[in-house]
Amino acid sequence: MSEETQTKTEEESKNTEESITEAKPSNIGRVEWMDLTVDDASRVKDFYCSVVGWTSGEVDMGSYSDFNVNLPDTQDTIAGICHARNSNANLPSQWLIYVRVESVANSAAECEKRGGKVLDGPRRMGGSNFCVIQDPAGAVLALLSD
Repeated sequence: MSEETQTKTEEESKNTEESITEAKPSNIGRVEWMDLTVDDASRVKDFYCSVVGWTSGEVDMGSYSDFNVNLPDTQDTIAGICHARNSNANLPSQWLIYVRVESVANSAAECEKRGGKVLDGPRRMGGSNFCVIQDPAGAVLALLSD
């Protein structure tokens, strides 16, 4: 291999490595959060902390507190347990997983087009666009986008 060819190959390799390093993976389709919205979050939070071993911390909501739940012996928050009040009043009492999508509005429209239902939203929540959908089989999922 000539010196010129070797230099070009090294430059091409370097450029490829830089573009791979600069390209960040998309968060589209990733599970970003899960929470539970129920009438009595305090009681249900205590239930899960006892059964699963989680610890909890309060999240001030103004006139009441919701809860973050953490892995045992850590401050690693993994989920939320919320009261079914205010903007959460229409959410179903079940664990919801939140998945990142490119556009909540577009995904909500596609959901309805394909026989699903939009149960809540689209609306703004915590700095993100948000909605809860139900698939044709009845399962529920929350969607988030910027």
